[in-house]
Amino acid sequence: MSQPPTPQERMPPPLTTPSPPPSVQHHPLTPSSSVSGICLITSGCGGGGASSIVSSETEGDEAVQATNDDASVCKRSAVQLGYWNDPFLQNFMRGPIVRKAPEINRGYFARTFGIYKLILKTLEQIATSDVVYIPKGEGSRSRSNSVCETEVQIINLGCGFDTLYWRLKNDRNIRERWSKIRISSFVDVDFPSTTMRKVHYIKNNKALLATLNNDDGEISISKFELNAFDYHIIGTDLRDINQFGSKLLSCGVKFDLPTIFLSECVLVYMDTKSSATLLKWISEHFRTSLFVNYEQVNMIDRFAEVMLNNLTMRGCRLAGVEYCKDLATQKNRFLESGWSGVRAWTMNEVYASIPMKEIERVEAIEMLDEHELLKQLFDHYCIAVAYNDATTLSLDSVELIG
Repeated sequence: MSQPPTPQERMPPPLTTPSPPPSVQHHPLTPSSSVSGICLITSGCGGGGASSIVSSETEGDEAVQATNDDASVCKRSAVQLGYWNDPFLQNFMRGPIVRKAPEINRGYFARTFGIYKLILKTLEQIATSDVVYIPKGEGSRSRSNSVCETEVQIINLGCGFDTLYWRLKNDRNIRERWSKIRISSFVDVDFPSTTMRKVHYIKNNKALLATLNNDDGEISISKFELNAFDYHIIGTDLRDINQFGSKLLSCGVKFDLPTIFLSECVLVYMDTKSSATLLKWISEHFRTSLFVNYEQVNMIDRFAEVMLNNLTMRGCRLAGVEYCKDLATQKNRFLESGWSGVRAWTMNEVYASIPMKEIERVEAIEMLDEHELLKQLFDHYCIAVAYNDATTLSLDSVELIG
């Protein structure tokens, strides 16, 4: 088998950089550019925000659910400038493009690059393994180098308007180089008020629907949920484990298939007991799985205090910040919940691992005056990767750096 392309070769190509809007929007809470940067990064931290874990009766739910909109606006700013290619995001947005501060754009780039790289490395590891998951019955297994496809599932917690499903489907390198692997189920999970909006945008957009169409099945759409051949949207509260589990089963998710879980600033909005329960449940039911978690870290200094104060002013309380003290607490939360192993890196480490050619391209997009602020921001966010490997897929070898 030929070697898969390098991660930088597989990253979606940048868009042609358009003429930027005339001004940069800073956060209204503070006049200081450095503090506004803190607000902007934290206010839209979720892949879709933490709306999937806040019930309609919870105090402050609207502010937390709004993190989806903040994140989408920030991503749109970076995509418009050419940090990465995402032609699908615009289908979930309305109104004019708001240009964000350079440190925000670069922060979202590093996060998007790191998470996408981890997904690709995991798919590569599974695709080159001798273990083949045969899509028969409940997923019987055999060791073989046959042409059978291995099925993989991706479950995106707190998805918001994230377009990852469409980006992966349109990644030519995945289709051409990894013919023995198939993403059989991609599940977007969020609070019903958010999934309702996402479903609405999809069902009214021909380009998005075209990707979902398949001869093997119809597209079922309700007010809060959507079910297609290999893509599903479910609305639920992640603190309700029974409902979460039953909805995964209802859209065909199999516990014995290799599964990648994604969480971007979702767990941090859950109280520690609820997030621990969720992680333990996933660990117990998905024995061959990888969990990619992006959220705050080193939240014990003055810089972190300012971040927390700004979020509080917006009505967003980080109920799970106890796990964000340092990389050790981030890793221990998974180990204590039954995961086999875990690695974690600050975003400074992630950014430093990006190929120099890509760094030079990104840093040429716009001038950054607040270099020290960017370093501080990167030092207060991390990516953790936990894994369970009940077979011989060697998911423990999936590395972000190196």
